Amino acid sequence: MDHPDRAGSRADIRDFLATRRAKLTPEQVGLPSSGRRRVPGLRREEVAVLAGVSTEWYTRLEKGHISGVSEDVLHAVAQALRLDEDERTYLFDLARATRPATRAPRRRKDVEVPPDVQWMLDSMTMSSALVRNGRMDVIAGNALFRALHAPMFDSGTTDRHGRPNIARYLFLDSSSKDFFVDWEAAAVVTVALLRAEAGREPHDRALRELVGDLSTLSPEFRTQWAAHDVRIHHSGTKRLRHPEVGRLDLTYRSMDLPLSHRAVHDLTIYTAEPGTPSEDRLRLLASWGGKPAPATEPTP
Repeated sequence: MDHPDRAGSRADIRDFLATRRAKLTPEQVGLPSSGRRRVPGLRREEVAVLAGVSTEWYTRLEKGHISGVSEDVLHAVAQALRLDEDERTYLFDLARATRPATRAPRRRKDVEVPPDVQWMLDSMTMSSALVRNGRMDVIAGNALFRALHAPMFDSGTTDRHGRPNIARYLFLDSSSKDFFVDWEAAAVVTVALLRAEAGREPHDRALRELVGDLSTLSPEFRTQWAAHDVRIHHSGTKRLRHPEVGRLDLTYRSMDLPLSHRAVHDLTIYTAEPGTPSEDRLRLLASWGGKPAPATEPTP
């Protein structure tokens, strides 16, 4: 009997390859266009030509039968579909999950950050810093992160310990659409990060439960999850509308934070450009020391 995790990974391979193929046109990959098409994107036989394999072989691969496929063939398919680095990593993670296990899979343990990591976070007094796991649970943060993300900490989507989950807040609390100025972009990135984590950790029951809950309760999540977009490392600009100080335009960057028990958490730091109104507003939040803000009118 097939293991449910391997069956799920095969379904993910099928859908992932099909969605990547649908994003490409013959013109983009240097193939002649053959007129009108019933469906968008490349045909399977065109991907097979580009990858240097038979159509039958690629069709079998796209149906999720990836066992025994060499890394060279996977690289060729990734090249043909013009996968970026994160998408390639995800494809290889999915392929690894479909292979018969020679021993029971090692389940990743949840770990807290050690004291020295918390000290490091607390030392960043003018940057908002957090540590999260791959399921988007906030594991640790500094005072400025808690002040900056007060709406998320005050949300009914936190767990019984008051710990937020970024994905739950985004998709299950309507106030998130006021807090995140670019809510749609934040939603896309969040789901893409969860999709990559699902490839890395196919045996994570808590992650499957989270995806199941969000798929059931949020049409927006279901739509994004079906897109099979993947993100591993990310950086950019985050625009927030804080209820006390108003609009903040922040630059953020995430990086891996390896811990024990196979855990690799994500350290993300938000900063404001020096000399901008956002820096002034971030400084104001920092001056409150993460405590409840006095009642003021938000700055536009």
